[in-house]
Amino acid sequence: MFMLLAGLAAPAQEALKNSLVGESASAARDKQMQSQDYTFKDGDFRLLVLPSVGIEWNDNVNLSETNVLDDYIVKPAVGITASYPFTQRNLLYLDVSVGYDRYLKHPNLSTFDLNSSSGTGLSFDIGIKDVTINLHDWMSYVQDSANNGTVANTASYGTFQNTAGLSGTWDLNQITLSAGYDHQNIVSTSAQFDNITHAAEMLFVRAGFQVHPQLTVGLESTAAFTRYEQTVLNNNDAYTAGAFAEFRPSAYLRVTARGGYATYQFQNTSTTNAQTSTRIQTSSQNTWYASLNLAHEPMDSVNYSLEAGHEVQLGTSSDLVEDWYVRPNINWKIIKDLSFSTSLFYEHGDQGVGSSGSLPGNPNGTFDWYGGEIKLQHPLTRRLDLGFNYRLTLRSSSTPNDGYTQNLVGLQLTYHPK
Repeated sequence: MFMLLAGLAAPAQEALKNSLVGESASAARDKQMQSQDYTFKDGDFRLLVLPSVGIEWNDNVNLSETNVLDDYIVKPAVGITASYPFTQRNLLYLDVSVGYDRYLKHPNLSTFDLNSSSGTGLSFDIGIKDVTINLHDWMSYVQDSANNGTVANTASYGTFQNTAGLSGTWDLNQITLSAGYDHQNIVSTSAQFDNITHAAEMLFVRAGFQVHPQLTVGLESTAAFTRYEQTVLNNNDAYTAGAFAEFRPSAYLRVTARGGYATYQFQNTSTTNAQTSTRIQTSSQNTWYASLNLAHEPMDSVNYSLEAGHEVQLGTSSDLVEDWYVRPNINWKIIKDLSFSTSLFYEHGDQGVGSSGSLPGNPNGTFDWYGGEIKLQHPLTRRLDLGFNYRLTLRSSSTPNDGYTQNLVGLQLTYHPK
């Protein structure tokens, strides 16, 4: 989830990402439906409740290079998964987790968490002959400033996000056609970042062609129309057009490549700042995107993945941010009753891409945002699991005093109704 929430993506590419997240969420739903775990069952209805409590120590909650603040955070939470299949192809599904982060030294930073382990939220699949329609509404809220590479010197960067829409897939054997629409609202929960609050209308279309049993190629396009609540950053319309290829030489290996062209048309709705008599002016930008995703499970005890690419995303203090990224991950189960996962991430960003303007007092500059995470999971009893995690996040910047180092260590107990 840390990787999923890292960064606030540009709207055109967010439309593409939403469609891909929808596919991942569908696969996660299928996997969870195969599980026999439940807290309550009545006929075909199943409800699984997973309560947990954790404690973390964060040595730099305010992401500062100087005047660093540390804190202990108590994290009670509950995960809820519910499903009801009306028919074999008509499924109502809910997956949500709700928690509370209590900061012991700085209680003013305490906050609620809202998320979904599978990225599903509320979902309803409807199957009609060769067509599958999905209705969905996914909500999330997290206040973790270290989840966004463009942010530094704050402990209160948080956003509430709600994405509601529908998508449809028409399976014509060797040809698959997909399309979808989402309405997305992103609301800053800190007055410091009110300028990023916005709404977006997003659409995507995709056509995939199976040219070989192991190879699918296709074309895809998106459109997004973003309108900010405040007249600080500029409203924009964004479009992408590109191609993709998915290679599956076996059931345990998948390689997907994507690339294409993107254009961002800014309306220059930013108004004059009364104090500095300046305004953000950004001309239309033409750019490109590319990504490579690899997922491999060479054996039951080991699986790994790699994601790398180039993108342009909306910034917090400038209209656009260009970045290169790489995110490897590996999961191990080589020791009995012990799950072990490691993940790394690196992102190089430029907050002054093209002629993108920035907020007064926030000069454009480049940054490197990188780190990694280690997680361990061990069953203490038949129903109680103990988890340990350590996360290191670092940021360096060409802007003075915008770098930081953060260490986070945590323990978590989770109850399973096995």
